[in-house]
Amino acid sequence: MLDTFNSNTTPDGAIPFDKLNSKDFSNAIDKTIGLARTRIAEIENQSKPDFANTIEALELASKEMDQVTTVFFNLYHACTDAEIDQAVGPVSEKLAAFGNDIQLSEKLFENVKAVKNDEANLKLNPEQKKLLDETFEGFARNGALLSEADKTKLREIDQQLASLGPQYSQNVLKATHAFSLNIENEEQVQNLPDSVQATAAEEAQKRQQKGWTFTLQAPSYIPFMKYMKDRSLREKMWMAYNTKALDGEYSNREICQKIATLRNTRAQLLGFETHAHFVLKKRMAKTPEKVFQFIEELKAPSFEAAKKDLAQLQNFVKNEEKEDIEIQPWDFSFYSEKLKKHLFDLNDEDLRPYFPVQKVIQGVFLHGEKLYGLKFDKADDIPTYHEDVEAYRVSRGDQHIGLLYLDMFPRENKKSGAWMTNYREQGFDGESVKRPHVSLVCNFSKPTKTQPSLLTFNEVQTLFHEFGHGLHSLLSDCYYSSLSGTNVLWDFVELPSQIMENWTYEKESLDLFAAHYDTNEKIPAALVQKLNASRNFQAGYGSLRQISFSLVDMTWHTEIKGKDLDPVAIETLATADIQLLPKVPGTNFSVGFSHIFAGGYSAGYYSYKWAEVLDADAFEAFKEKGLFDKEVAKKFQSEVLSRGGVEDPAILYKNFRGKEPNSAALLKRSGLS
Repeated sequence: MLDTFNSNTTPDGAIPFDKLNSKDFSNAIDKTIGLARTRIAEIENQSKPDFANTIEALELASKEMDQVTTVFFNLYHACTDAEIDQAVGPVSEKLAAFGNDIQLSEKLFENVKAVKNDEANLKLNPEQKKLLDETFEGFARNGALLSEADKTKLREIDQQLASLGPQYSQNVLKATHAFSLNIENEEQVQNLPDSVQATAAEEAQKRQQKGWTFTLQAPSYIPFMKYMKDRSLREKMWMAYNTKALDGEYSNREICQKIATLRNTRAQLLGFETHAHFVLKKRMAKTPEKVFQFIEELKAPSFEAAKKDLAQLQNFVKNEEKEDIEIQPWDFSFYSEKLKKHLFDLNDEDLRPYFPVQKVIQGVFLHGEKLYGLKFDKADDIPTYHEDVEAYRVSRGDQHIGLLYLDMFPRENKKSGAWMTNYREQGFDGESVKRPHVSLVCNFSKPTKTQPSLLTFNEVQTLFHEFGHGLHSLLSDCYYSSLSGTNVLWDFVELPSQIMENWTYEKESLDLFAAHYDTNEKIPAALVQKLNASRNFQAGYGSLRQISFSLVDMTWHTEIKGKDLDPVAIETLATADIQLLPKVPGTNFSVGFSHIFAGGYSAGYYSYKWAEVLDADAFEAFKEKGLFDKEVAKKFQSEVLSRGGVEDPAILYKNFRGKEPNSAALLKRSGLS
């Protein structure tokens, strides 16, 4: 496999997916770890350490390993198979051991300290100084100053965490696919949109079942909960979704406990009070106290607005729907959709015909062109890892910007949700500064035999969001890969993505791509007006939901001393004073909260709300000058998108906006002020 990666026979240095074999990954990773260890030993034995032979050499020491493991883990999330599933645990443990061997090496740290204290550093450019500082701090934060006994404890903890993360992910994926709901009675599905019925019918045929089959994947689950009239079936589906991976064969209950405990123990070993204190030292927020203060500032207006949202919905159910029920969690989406139709004469199905997926893809590309001068050309000569995946060359004039992969539809071997990832970071690889290879992964409804894939408005926003992450990587202009693109402080990383969602509410923007799949008619102005009128519909409830996720995350990572670490108990503790709908016994979302237990958001989920403050304020600059104003876009690119993690994000933001961010813009936009 190493020969395949090094063959350089693929156009633009793309990953040769057509030549890869999953069975070869383990051996290739072992070989690249061995190669990296040889280079590390050479760095350790430098008699006169300097920036080039120590700091830059460390940056490049594991470049082959980084490439192979990047592909391995990206496929594990997007297109896994039995061989990858079997290998992921052992591979994660080997990588944890390798990482510890570097971070805990006294020889390496002595050399890094020698470079740090060298007066020659005065001649380094800002990016070199940043790399030096990050390298030194990386050692200090990850155990280099520990005693040998504590280093041994740290290794043991990291090995366990490396094993538990993949177990958690596999349980979520398997639990999601273990449940399906088959309906044979046509009357029970008649209220569902035609597109949802068609997809469910094809799912039933695939499973050799009669009627319609629904799953816990988002394109099936979300519309089912919005439109299924049969309350008992909604309850059954909701319970399946909110109990998956809690107990039984694919339980994550104990894994959550173990991960949180190990993280806390690790943080204390490194001299921090909790895991949150450890994480937030390298965030804009800096401390848990600052995060809780930030959440509190938003919690009160969100909670008051959410109570009004729920009261309005309950009143609608009683007086308009003439139903004498107390709203339960499985009722909320169903009646909310009805209320939205009642108030604004609008629902998701009114908008979907104007959002065929290929038109929306063209739309995000046009935004990339109008804002940043980018061009996206289909690249059929670039191999992909699945027939659903499309590859594009990204350019600006004669300049090659990078490659972009689009993976839009769900599969059984693909995790749920949406994300952006890189197959190659922008930056120096030892030979030259390379351009990035970016992938956007989503789970939208597939085309049926009768119509194309039609997106909901939320799915349109999702694609714009992930495209924003993609732009952050594609437009990176850094020298070192570890500082480029999205390698920024975690509570800043959502700004480039969330700001892109703002364009989806603008008629000028929608006219670029929103056209009826059958008639090609542009989305009517009246429909856009309804969309904007409904923008803050249940904004309080939506904000409170995000706040509850943030509180659960922070509770897992700050309040675990002397507390019952059962996931149900943790969530009860975290959300006791903001619980609106009745708490249903035996349900839990921590066991499927992959963002914090199998992703990079532990003690960091608040970042979404934090970045909302930034994106609301930043978009005001475009509103003031024009949605596609070249000067504003150029400044956003030069001060935010291109700079990666080279500079403090607070400074980057102020350079762009000319002032500190103001939460008033978010409260105003959300109607919560």
